[in-house]
Amino acid sequence: MGELRADWRIRLRREDAHGPVCGAGVLVDQHTALTCAHVVRHPDAVMWLEFAENSALEPVAARVLPGGWLPEGEHGEDVAVLRLDSPRPRARPARLEPRLRAGLEVYATGYAEGFDDGMSLWGRIGGASGELVQLDAVTKAQVVRAGFSGAAVCTRPQDGRPARVVGLVVSWRGDLGALLPEDNRLAFSYLVPVDRIAELSPVVKELSSPDAWDHGFEERLVQWFTDPHEDPVKITVVPPGSGKDRSLRHLLHHADIVHRGGDSRPQLADHALGRISFPVGEYLAHWDWLLGTARQPASSAGPGPARSVRPMPPVRPVTVVVDGLDEEPRPGPLLELLARLRELDFRLLLVFRHEGGTGWTAARDDLLRPALLRHTEALLGRLELAEFGNAIRRDVVDSASLRSATETADLRRAERRRIDALRDPQQQLTRVRALLRTLRADLDRQGGR
Repeated sequence: MGELRADWRIRLRREDAHGPVCGAGVLVDQHTALTCAHVVRHPDAVMWLEFAENSALEPVAARVLPGGWLPEGEHGEDVAVLRLDSPRPRARPARLEPRLRAGLEVYATGYAEGFDDGMSLWGRIGGASGELVQLDAVTKAQVVRAGFSGAAVCTRPQDGRPARVVGLVVSWRGDLGALLPEDNRLAFSYLVPVDRIAELSPVVKELSSPDAWDHGFEERLVQWFTDPHEDPVKITVVPPGSGKDRSLRHLLHHADIVHRGGDSRPQLADHALGRISFPVGEYLAHWDWLLGTARQPASSAGPGPARSVRPMPPVRPVTVVVDGLDEEPRPGPLLELLARLRELDFRLLLVFRHEGGTGWTAARDDLLRPALLRHTEALLGRLELAEFGNAIRRDVVDSASLRSATETADLRRAERRRIDALRDPQQQLTRVRALLRTLRADLDRQGGR
């Protein structure tokens, strides 16, 4: 059935964090939420927004965005666009759907009296009623009531397709004027559709456009951030002001360190070293090494030649995002620092603003390609262990069959050697990426991931 809980569903309170629950809203990006103007009451009000279905997200105050007061009347449809006092990038915003058709099955979650934790009502899109749209309930008990104003009207969630917000609940009407829908002979809910809100608000128009977000990029990047077995170095091109750019802004909180092109390299070195542990007295030596002013620290204690002093690895890989590497005035020293971080097993996401920008070739040849080649070795080792372990469990390994116990891994190693023989860097990179996809599929089949 798709997601049960949604970060973008908001419960609103007036006055302060302990004020009365007064309605609902929907988060449309990390800075912006929508609700009804009559819930906010006046354009200079301060509202308190709670993420009712995700307690890990802190509540936040919000107030009407300049130009976001759209009360019912000649130029508005009872909508308020709110600006959060501080952004909530960890909250996944709603997907807005400006297309609406009659008969579409939808639902809304509001906070009626006695249901502060939320209640959901179902219905179908009916006909137009002026600039509003009628929402037909199966029974009068499914008609919205006080506490639903500003609630997102959503499509039915399905596996592989998240719910989409098609409008906001604004009111209900009964033919007898009774206080509850059930006490009327006829009762209907009403919503203001997203496309109408977009006509009135440039912010919503931009956020609901087809190019506002790049959800495919989001899914791939979340997978990279959350799975340490993904490629240790990733390069992506994110044009400024694009939907991909907006999606990236919402995902940077997954990174341990974010470095922007033109920022201080010493600061990056300091943040990076703050994520790992060192032998006593070795911090400054590693700081100088990262900045290229000294050789990699070595210890001469004890007999024999000096050896490298390697910091204690972190519990999980540290992820660094370099946002706008091609905006770095001197990319060479930064790339050298990043290469040293790779020696400490840091994972790197390199964001270019333009394909082929400054530092592109060096990032590909000196960071990406070596990292992927090294990663294939790690996956090949895991495949050999998994394949050999499975052969033992099947009791098929004896002195005559040792070679065939890792037959798949042997074939992949042969492919790896053929890649080493290639002279063209781009061709080598293409082949190693294909090999990594194959190795991951092999490991999934062998249960080695």
